[in-house]
Amino acid sequence: MSAPVLLVIAHGSRDPRHAATVHALTARVRSLRPGLRVETGFLEFNAPSVPRVLERLVAEGAGEVVALPLLLTRAFHAKSDIPSVLHEARTRLPQLRIRQAEVLGPSPLLNAALEQRLQEAGVSPADRRSTGLVLASAGSTDPEAIAVIAEIARELRHTGWCAVRPAFASAVSAGGFSRTADVVRALRADGVRRVAVAPYVIAPGRLPDRIAAGAEEAGADVLSGVLGPSPTLARLLLNRYDEASVPAARVTSLSA
Repeated sequence: MSAPVLLVIAHGSRDPRHAATVHALTARVRSLRPGLRVETGFLEFNAPSVPRVLERLVAEGAGEVVALPLLLTRAFHAKSDIPSVLHEARTRLPQLRIRQAEVLGPSPLLNAALEQRLQEAGVSPADRRSTGLVLASAGSTDPEAIAVIAEIARELRHTGWCAVRPAFASAVSAGGFSRTADVVRALRADGVRRVAVAPYVIAPGRLPDRIAAGAEEAGADVLSGVLGPSPTLARLLLNRYDEASVPAARVTSLSA
């Protein structure tokens, strides 16, 4: 019996760097598990769309798909957009079994990928005691997503940073988080000598550019890269795929 196809579902963007990064990430996933069929579908802006990918898979004889949201938190796209698209596909393509995997975060692997990007940007473990970290996410109005970002910031605070504060790229987000530039300035006002900004986003685009602009505006000392096609992130995708692929009966037996 062949393994389910892994369908990575990305939001999409008018910025060509977004799709290029998503495809580089899925290529790394393939390299980590040769023989697994990995496809990419987009919700908007880019092709192929999720419905078109699923139709093609049925035409090619696929029987089962694990649909993996390329999202760091369970916000609107994970709770509404993607379930709606998959529900419509199940109705049109009853011969195809579709399972929706969990979103990527929170996960220790995401934290590890974030810290790897910071090291690449020049922040060594010894620097943490004198460095304040701004955990800059795209932003959300979803309380669950906001709580996850706040909890990640608290977890990172216990790994040696002198301070860790969350920030949002978008000023319209809820939850009381400030913009990147404002958080950088607040850390400076508190006496933090060195400030690093870490974008908690997967691919380049408008909001990551806004994070970078805020870091530059406020004079941050370090700006790390987006998570991108890191090996650690690719392993996390495979972990979520495996979790969704385990039959329900086996999950019951494992938890008994």
